[in-house]
Parts: sequence; C-alpha cells; structure tokens
Amino acid sequence: MFELTKQFRFEAAHTLQRAIGTEGSRRVHGHSYRAEVAVRGVPDRESGMIVDLGLFDLSLQKVQSRLDHHFLDDVPGIGPATLENLSVFIWQALTANGVTPSRVVVARDASGESCLYTGPDDV
Repeated sequence: MFELTKQFRFEAAHTLQRAIGTEGSRRVHGHSYRAEVAVRGVPDRESGMIVDLGLFDLSLQKVQSRLDHHFLDDVPGIGPATLENLSVFIWQALTANGVTPSRVVVARDASGESCLYTGPDDV
C-alpha cells in the first residue's frame, strides 16, 4: 500500500463564536493555513500511479482558490471556519473533483494547531 501526499497553503479571514477568547474571535481576523492531503492505494499497473499527479494538483488548486484570500464565513459549505470544518470541506471538495483522500490535515502555521480528518465514519 502506498500513500502520496501534497500540501497547499492559503491565507484567509473569519470570525468565530467561542466561550473563551471571545473578544478577538468575534472580530474579523485571519490566519495562514497549511493543508496536507494524502491519497492511499496501490499504483495502477499501466500508469504506475495511485493517482495522476496532474489531476491531484488541479484538484488541490481548485480547492485552494475557494479558500485563499477569502472571508471563510462567506464560503458556502464550510459553516463556522474551524480547523475541523475546513478539513471536512477540503475532503468533500476533493472528492467532488475525483480525488478521494485518505486523510486531510489542516494547520494554522503560527499556532502549531492542526486537525486530522480521515473521512466519514460510514466509509
């Protein structure tokens, strides 16, 4: 079994409703994010690839363009722009583009926080 990973970065702003740190979170603020997406499988005998890297890259670019330099509160399908919801959003967007991830990690570069999503429980 093989696992192929690619990363992309995006800058985005959002607000959050929280119980702790409410003042800063409720105001519009931004973060530098890094997303890592993994695809797992057995390489195709003919191509030698798990997934065509061109398709993988194009799919990541499409997702990145929906997030980079956007106000995440206004991006349909995210909900509150938490690391958890961003991970699910990226998973679903890639799947819709023909790439099925085995895991998605979204991290905030400055804080060291990250969230790992391995897909819906029913998969």
